[in-house]
Amino acid sequence: MQQKGFTLIELVITITVLTILTMGVLPLVKVSVKRQKEQQLRDTLRQIRTAIDEFHRDTVGMVCTGVALTPQQQAQQQQNSFIDPRSKVVISDCTMFGVDNPDHYPPDLETLVNGVNVMPRGSMGGRGQQGVNATEVGGELSTKQKVYLRGLPVDPMTGKADWELRSSYDTHDAGSWGGENVFDVRSKSKETALNGEKYSDW
Repeated sequence: MQQKGFTLIELVITITVLTILTMGVLPLVKVSVKRQKEQQLRDTLRQIRTAIDEFHRDTVGMVCTGVALTPQQQAQQQQNSFIDPRSKVVISDCTMFGVDNPDHYPPDLETLVNGVNVMPRGSMGGRGQQGVNATEVGGELSTKQKVYLRGLPVDPMTGKADWELRSSYDTHDAGSWGGENVFDVRSKSKETALNGEKYSDW
């Protein structure tokens, strides 16, 4: 009975075809992995920026006596400020805001993770749209703590929980963080995205 098998030429052709197919698939896999990381970066940046915005919303209407403005200026600012209906609490700890941070953005990312003392809006009575003097009543009414981030997210591009920070007083193209507050975050990666932009510009 005659045995059948592959000839040397058939084996060479088969290996050549498989090699060509593999070389064509690898770049597609790399692009797919990069695209997935880019989507993770977008989601992570959105998560952190949402937490920063939520923190800032919860400071609207709070009164920190003697921190940056006079009581009359604070009262005027309080009356003119719009209370976002999504904000159900007001931050009651004024000690975290120095004179260089009158905009009341978070002083650092760790504050969003560690949480801050809050109290319900309108807990002092009235229409609920007016702020409360957090300095005076914070110790009595601030019984709850609100956490804005469960943990500091990892930058999928660098593999580290380390971000480029920008304060509300830094210019858009500032090379370093001013340190007054955290207004925005960016990736520290200097690589170029699939769309030609720098990850650090996202």
